[in-house]
Amino acid sequence: MEQWDLYTKDRVKTGQLHTRGEPLPPERYHLVAEVWIRNAKGQYLISQRAASRPTFPLMWECVGGSVTAGEDSLTGALREVKEEVGLDLPPEDGRLVFSQVRGEGFHDILDVWLFEYNGPLALEKATTDEVAQCRWMDRQEIKALFDSGELVQNLAYFFKELP
Repeated sequence: MEQWDLYTKDRVKTGQLHTRGEPLPPERYHLVAEVWIRNAKGQYLISQRAASRPTFPLMWECVGGSVTAGEDSLTGALREVKEEVGLDLPPEDGRLVFSQVRGEGFHDILDVWLFEYNGPLALEKATTDEVAQCRWMDRQEIKALFDSGELVQNLAYFFKELP
């Protein structure tokens, strides 16, 4: 049973906990961290969701997910990277590049992190089976995935917010 800390839209932690899957209380938000990992060639690590995922199966995305109770945004981002693609990234290498409060349909506070990484891919070290495969793609390849509907559409911010 995954639990999240609840926040106001102004990012103030309320002290309330929420169980994943239950309806969020009015005027409450949970924290989500998405992580873009970029190599020295300017390519980004993109992962394909496993066929067994309940939402967006086999679609491409960046690493990310809900921040669990007791975590801050960066800690949640690093956990998601380890779980989904098996990488241990140093926290000091992360940079918060975008944050947004999303209302209807989401009720979350989205933090987007950028990490530089030039090592090998390590999907075999992932601690979950959420990802079918991952690979490096440049901005044009990611745009082609987006235009064809193969990239999760709520990642449209990538084209405006990431360097």
